[in-house]
Amino acid sequence: MLQKYFNIAGPCHPSEHYMLDPFRNIGKELADLIDRGHYFVIHAARQSGKTTLLWELTDKINTEGNYHALYCSLEALQAFPDPEKGIKKVIKEIKSNIKKQGLPEGFAKDAEYDSITTVLNDSLTDYCRSLDKPLVIFFDEADCLSNGTLITFLRQLRSGFVSKARVPFVHSIALVGMRNIRDYKAKIREDSDTLGDASPFNIVTKTFNLENFTKEETIKLYNQHTKEIGQVFESQAVDYIFEQTQGQPWLVNAAVREAIEEILKKDYSKPITAEIAKQAIHDIVLARGTHFDSLMERLKEPRVRKVIEPLILGDNMAVDRISDDYLYVKDLGLIKEVSGGMVEPSNKIYAEVIVRYLSDTLQKNFMTERPNDNLPKYIKLGKIDINFLLKEFQAFWRENSEIWIERYKKNFYQYDEAAPHLTIQAFLQRILNGGGHISREMALGKNRCDICIEWEGQKYPIELKLKDSRTIGSVNEQILKYMASTGSDEGWVVIFDRSTDKSWDEKIYMREEIVNGKKITVVGC
Repeated sequence: MLQKYFNIAGPCHPSEHYMLDPFRNIGKELADLIDRGHYFVIHAARQSGKTTLLWELTDKINTEGNYHALYCSLEALQAFPDPEKGIKKVIKEIKSNIKKQGLPEGFAKDAEYDSITTVLNDSLTDYCRSLDKPLVIFFDEADCLSNGTLITFLRQLRSGFVSKARVPFVHSIALVGMRNIRDYKAKIREDSDTLGDASPFNIVTKTFNLENFTKEETIKLYNQHTKEIGQVFESQAVDYIFEQTQGQPWLVNAAVREAIEEILKKDYSKPITAEIAKQAIHDIVLARGTHFDSLMERLKEPRVRKVIEPLILGDNMAVDRISDDYLYVKDLGLIKEVSGGMVEPSNKIYAEVIVRYLSDTLQKNFMTERPNDNLPKYIKLGKIDINFLLKEFQAFWRENSEIWIERYKKNFYQYDEAAPHLTIQAFLQRILNGGGHISREMALGKNRCDICIEWEGQKYPIELKLKDSRTIGSVNEQILKYMASTGSDEGWVVIFDRSTDKSWDEKIYMREEIVNGKKITVVGC
């Protein structure tokens, strides 16, 4: 019997992978919906366990014997927006999956492709009439369909649903993907890029969003490895992994797989410590695999930028939280709502990757201009000289701000409002490749971005702000709270003044203040 492992590629299988029960939160509700013949939607971010759930559900239903259950992925059909080709491809995929999964054959044997607006409905009706049990279909990656193919597909399913009390049709259907149905990419009108109120498929009874693992579930997953192999996870390591991942399934698996297989080289006698966990997460962030690339590609979309750019700036007023754009970004798994009305990146790893992705060219530029052998300039008496760094940045920003703001507007998906925040983070990032770390706290409504440089056990809290009416009077209060949370007696506030009626001599300054015995340095840029 093969040893189980933590899976980061494709669906999980109980005989091969460590995994949690995919039905643990929604199994009973799914069963009730299927028994009642409902159509429903399951959506979640990429690599959150959707396909694993569908395969397990398909096998469970077929084993119980009350229905024929079919899994059918539509991922390969994203290149066919024209229904004349797209609907034929859908029928071909259904037929292929019926054969592979051992269901009774005969689907679409007399399909009339001249009637493209009814052929899918007719084929499913004829097939369901021939079966000895009701049919359940799980359409995975359904949001890969687009435009005419998607509209035609949904309308034929809807037509079958409304008449299935009299005419045989699919008993229950689930549409599964990254997006909720309102965000499926279809043009109903020339000025519409989404389904809006989802009118072609307004028969959905329930919409599920798969939840991340809880901390207890993460511990339970890791304990499977300890029980089988004997390798121990120190509690601080699990705490750190959960803090960084917030239970996102792929990240939870990827972090520990990196630790076990890449860092420790499968030496199971060594425990997973907090230091190893930190190194593992650092490594998977730098590797920026397909999981990150698929999510970060979304940052190019204007509707995603409308939410992520204010998130970087902390600007709550720029985002309508009931808009389709906001709900879309939330459904993608890029953001989450937290207590106090705040909205943050879904986890610290995504916050890190978002900034790295958007400032990648800048980071490479700084590394080229200022190689690592300059690092000792920033170190004085075993500490990072933050003032020295920020003076260097002031000089850079004074000389290059217009260039980089324009580049962000033209070449970086129009993130020009966030250019100051992204630029300084790229500037600071370059000195940390030798073992330091930057933690980032971005949230809608904070009116700032908090970053904390950690180096050799020391913490340097820095706040980044755009100068506006809300900046005045709140600087000291906010940075003091952040300093308290990081346990630091010294903090820095960098204020970017984007006004055009001031000279650089007025914008560039550095002043120190002592407040409640703590030193605050305010830096103008």
